[in-house]
Amino acid sequence: MTDQELFKELVNKKVISQDISDQILKESSLSGSLAEELLYERRVADEVAVAKIKSALFGAPYKKIDPASISDELLQVIPKDTSQNYRIIPVEKRDGMLVVGMLHPDDVRAQEALRFIAKRERVSLGVYVVTPTDLSLVWRRYVPYSDEIQAAVKEMNLRKDTAEENRLVMLEEGARSSEDAPIIKVVAATLRHAIESGASDIHVEPQRKYLRIRFRLDGELKEVATLPSVLSQPVISRIKVLSNLKLDETRVPQDGRFRTMIGGREIDFRVATFPTPAGEKVALRVLDSVTGLKGLKEIGLNDYNRAILERAVNAPFGMILISGPTGSGKSTTLYAIMQTVNEEGVNVVTLEDPVEYFMNGINQSQVKPEIGYTFASGLRQILRQDPDVIMVGEIRDAETAGLAVNAALTGHRMLSTIHTNNSVGVIPRLIDLGVPQFLLPSALNVMLAQRLVGRLCTECKKPIEILNEMKSEVQSEIEKLPEKLKAEVKQKYGSKPVEFFHAEPNPDCTICKGKGVSGRVAIFEIFEMTKQLGQIVAEGFTEAKLWEEAKRQGMLTLRQDGILKALDGLVGIEDILRETSED
Repeated sequence: MTDQELFKELVNKKVISQDISDQILKESSLSGSLAEELLYERRVADEVAVAKIKSALFGAPYKKIDPASISDELLQVIPKDTSQNYRIIPVEKRDGMLVVGMLHPDDVRAQEALRFIAKRERVSLGVYVVTPTDLSLVWRRYVPYSDEIQAAVKEMNLRKDTAEENRLVMLEEGARSSEDAPIIKVVAATLRHAIESGASDIHVEPQRKYLRIRFRLDGELKEVATLPSVLSQPVISRIKVLSNLKLDETRVPQDGRFRTMIGGREIDFRVATFPTPAGEKVALRVLDSVTGLKGLKEIGLNDYNRAILERAVNAPFGMILISGPTGSGKSTTLYAIMQTVNEEGVNVVTLEDPVEYFMNGINQSQVKPEIGYTFASGLRQILRQDPDVIMVGEIRDAETAGLAVNAALTGHRMLSTIHTNNSVGVIPRLIDLGVPQFLLPSALNVMLAQRLVGRLCTECKKPIEILNEMKSEVQSEIEKLPEKLKAEVKQKYGSKPVEFFHAEPNPDCTICKGKGVSGRVAIFEIFEMTKQLGQIVAEGFTEAKLWEEAKRQGMLTLRQDGILKALDGLVGIEDILRETSED
């Protein structure tokens, strides 16, 4: 069965819209990836609904898998690598029959692998259709991360007393050849566990008496392992070898990156070392294109804001500036916009520090200030490359700001980020950087501000009764909404009391792993350059006048966008009010 046939049935059954179907099939054709895999990655359809439709099409029953019911002995029938490569899992073995779960029952390669296993085990085969979540949960039943670490350390036959005794010698001499294999296992297990956990960063931090490993999960750091201090230098050396960094240079920071295969897909790691008295600290940024590269429909924009942004993206020239603090998802939004304009007839050129995700069809370049290759000098060279769309990672100084504005005025679409508290602050910030005030109305298209807030776990969220003063504050913001959105809210909720949710973490929850939140949601505000705003800027403005214009054009503020998402049960209202307190 082809992707087109499956997606046609999904549209007919109203599991996805025709627009989403067309977009994913187009992206699949361009990237060579399976459209069904992209459907799961973008999280635009209910997995169970898709599985039930596939069940009807293939004539194989759908089954919700309980990982705890699968014995360790049964897991050995299908090795983890085989399970991940072919998207198959063992479910049960009874009466001479091996029952398996398959994500793609029509995969010929997976069928051949199962026939080989059935012949080896001398059993017949039974098949269920399963979901990607079922696969992930069963994969965790294979050798746990902590067991791998313990086994690797145990293989080195270390004792606490000798480890502390030999610490200085080990740091100076490095790992002996007999210890290379366990160290490789420690690093490999750590990287695999980071991907399976959905970590955005890995911190390998030597302390005085131990080596600490922490993951950043949903924006918060969590300690996942502590190793003997004697392993600090070998583990960090292994990471430096992978990143092609200088092993004998420990006095100054170094930057590098490497790519590897984990769970059947390519993952990039951006590596940065930092000298400390206890040894070199290493930070690895996980660059997973599956979770990092999203389209405009997947980054959290509602229809109201997306229409404004798409209008600016499709304009023949002008600037789109994104503001927000570090770690607010600005790069994700930039990459989403670039995916929208990435077509055969469009020359997209970027200047980044560093290049986070490699995108086919886009000419990406990394600045190197140490050799004089800065955003400003690189931008001058880009203008000689006949670009249609230019992306500059960040506008940090007056020279870059001036060049970016001139590029926008000379027929280019310019994308970049800038540090301000909100979208209204972009205009005074550019003027502070020396951009002539009279150029801004012609150069700017939209100014976008964003934040990230924890997404409530669907299984752990519970209704909450909010305080009266908080309720009145929320009602006040709803009354200030643009008329179109206010009408939608009143139509959707009517006379029902406003209901919000909060997280009540369940330690046994397999979705959020007891945190109460699973992933993060972006909230946005988009300030559009209109004729009226251009006149205000040209004639001289105050911050009050800018906010009056924002209200006139119906700008949805960060707080209002967050309240709408809280009403939908996506985020907690307390988080929204805290994140947007400056508003």
